[in-house]
Amino acid sequence: MWSWAHSIRTVFRRLDPVLWKASDYNPVVLLGQVSQETLQRAAADPRYVAAYRRACELHDAYLKSSDGMGQMSAPGQPMLAAYFSMEFGLIDCLPIYSGGLGVLAGDHLRAASDSHLPLVGVGLLYQRGFLQQTLDPDGWQQERAPVNDFHSLPITPLTRSDGSDVTVTVTLAGTPVHLKLWRIDVGRVELYLLDSNIAQNSDPAHREITSQLYGGDQQKRIRQEIVLGMGGVRALEALGLEPTVYHMNEGHSAFLALERIRVLMQRENLSFEEAQAASRVNNVFTTHTSVPAGIDLFESGLMYQYFADYCRETGISFEDLLALGERNRDDPRAPFSMAIAAFKTSAYRNAVSRLHRSVSQQMWQDLWPKLPVWEVPITSITNGVHLPTWVNGDLAALYDQYLRPDWPEEHQGSETWGQVAEIPGTELWEAHRRRKRRLVAFVRERAGASAMARKAAAAEVKRLQEALDPEVLTIGFARRFATYKRATLLFRDMGRLTRILTNPSRPVQVVIAGKAHMSDGPGKTLIREIVEHSRNPDLAGRIVFVEDYGIQVARELVGGVDVWLNTPRRGEEACGTSGMKAGMNGVLNLSILDGWFDEAGEATGGWAIGDREPYSPDRDDAHASGLYSLLEDEIVPLYYENREQGVPVEWVQRVKQSLSYVSANFNCQRMIGEYRKELYEPAHQAFVEAASGGFRQPREQVSWNHFVAANWPEVRIVECRVGDNAAVLAGTPVPVRATVELAGLSAGDVRVEAVVGRVGAEGQLADTQVLALRPIEEQGTKVLFGMEFMPLATGRLGCSVRIGPNHFNDPLTRPCNMPLKWADEG
Repeated sequence: MWSWAHSIRTVFRRLDPVLWKASDYNPVVLLGQVSQETLQRAAADPRYVAAYRRACELHDAYLKSSDGMGQMSAPGQPMLAAYFSMEFGLIDCLPIYSGGLGVLAGDHLRAASDSHLPLVGVGLLYQRGFLQQTLDPDGWQQERAPVNDFHSLPITPLTRSDGSDVTVTVTLAGTPVHLKLWRIDVGRVELYLLDSNIAQNSDPAHREITSQLYGGDQQKRIRQEIVLGMGGVRALEALGLEPTVYHMNEGHSAFLALERIRVLMQRENLSFEEAQAASRVNNVFTTHTSVPAGIDLFESGLMYQYFADYCRETGISFEDLLALGERNRDDPRAPFSMAIAAFKTSAYRNAVSRLHRSVSQQMWQDLWPKLPVWEVPITSITNGVHLPTWVNGDLAALYDQYLRPDWPEEHQGSETWGQVAEIPGTELWEAHRRRKRRLVAFVRERAGASAMARKAAAAEVKRLQEALDPEVLTIGFARRFATYKRATLLFRDMGRLTRILTNPSRPVQVVIAGKAHMSDGPGKTLIREIVEHSRNPDLAGRIVFVEDYGIQVARELVGGVDVWLNTPRRGEEACGTSGMKAGMNGVLNLSILDGWFDEAGEATGGWAIGDREPYSPDRDDAHASGLYSLLEDEIVPLYYENREQGVPVEWVQRVKQSLSYVSANFNCQRMIGEYRKELYEPAHQAFVEAASGGFRQPREQVSWNHFVAANWPEVRIVECRVGDNAAVLAGTPVPVRATVELAGLSAGDVRVEAVVGRVGAEGQLADTQVLALRPIEEQGTKVLFGMEFMPLATGRLGCSVRIGPNHFNDPLTRPCNMPLKWADEG
């Protein structure tokens, strides 16, 4: 809890500030190294004892408050969601994350704890975690992977009553691999981590499975993902937990679906198809990827090596197993896609912003042939960030004075954030200046230490130790150095940028941080280019690159800069949450309209670069020019001009707008509430219904699927009529009639729908409605379906009719590759 509760973190920091920092903010290390004299001195200090008691009371009250944990969504089995993720970003001293995906997963657990959501996390415990970054004298990224000492981290090994470790076993290519279980208590939520580096595994390759996040070849990657997905399900079973919802955070854990199918086949005597239907109803898949390159693919030979035994055990053909992860079943060379497997085995799928939903629908349309892009069943829940974790201490102290007392718990309400307007501008500005001074000190110390570590010249060390000015407008840019994020867009016209940065009366400075993946050469090149610019004598102290970007560096930056810069190619940033963290700290966003900022835009008090045009390479120059113009004409003047008692009045008004809007709309509690209402509770209820009567429902569904499939080739729409040749007037009902050859199926076996909308310039439908037609009259094996609709628009309208099997209730749970026929076929 110290990672988000300021009053608890204070207890550790005040005990020994120097040791607290040296321990990488790790209480286990701190308490193991602090001197007895220091403890006795603290125990004799009534101020410290009072702070300690307050922290204990907060901790105990939080954990004892269990309202809603284990709450039933409906009569019957209590809901429990299991959240699987390849990485979790919780604290800096536990480096089992690489970037945004892991930090989001950590915030997901914290918000679930705050919201009393019954949830457990499942992941891997990496012996070396992700890379630590340093720069060589030429500015090239170098990586180190120091070994984690698990016994000096805030994690607990799980043991049985006899003291032995709790372990589970998975079989990899015919060899059993043993996995030790560890637990992290994230508030009320428990996170379980699997560890293969134990003595029971004699093969070094098996002990190396959990050695490092995103390291190694395809052999290691498939082993990691089998351990996460299949081993994770077995771990929950070993702990006596029975989740009713399984949430895959990206496709890495998609093998959990195969394990669930196997278990249901064995325990409930279901066929493979029946077990797949039963398990699919409560699998949730969140996709974070906007580009195909970000998806794990495994060749069929590699899949056979690891899943031949599985096929023999479950009695299915290897080809049918591969089909779960194949985009095109007719291509014998098609690899097995983890994302496609997750889509096909999940009834609920979501993107992580509204724009990302549109991008994902286009990426994956061919999994739902003949369905319009806008109707591809992928919903969206825009990410959020855990506000108590990311709001800085100075701002939190102001909130304690001016906002309602329960603001840390009830930070969804607009009433709470409307009170930000009552904070005096002078106090808000001074709080920000304190964070900015702290940031400058942090950057100087860190950059200077890095320079000395690489044995830089004394002049360079001195320059870095004197870099930045707390009175100067400061731009922050920090993220993973993938090329699509365009980290060097700001440096596209160095002449113009130099004039902006070195303006004698209105200077600007830039702080940059970020890591490139160890195998990402282009990303490393971008870092080197920025470092070269930072060493330009004409820009001395105006550009600083901060090494080894992580959670603590992010805290300092999002709390201390003035402007947060984000320049991805539009449509390629799934969501992005660093701008949310900055906005919650009163830092104004300057961003491309992508991801979350496409929804928020200038309502945040910030500025949008460019428009909503699709990205093309020729947009780079236009975006760079637009960025410079915003700085020259709006942002820099607004920061330096119109000051009253040293406070930039209009700037502070924008800061208040950012604090109130971003905090109310992009916090993780809102996100968790949407997951619960839109995905978890429907999935839980669907599984309760599927499991009733000895899984009668999925057994009947598979039998019905076979019956429909046998007759489907003969099903067709014979005739379709729209209107009665009279003029169509607004407010006048329009009849739609369709005669359908059912070829032995009943009217209840099919879903006949009219798709109505305005006809666009290229013949496509826009502003569409999907309307269900009801059976009116039987005509032998044919049935007349019909309904009347009220046009919602004037102008040129279009309508088509389609038919599909009627085996889903919610359009968002529509299975992949579901048959569909339109009126113009045949």
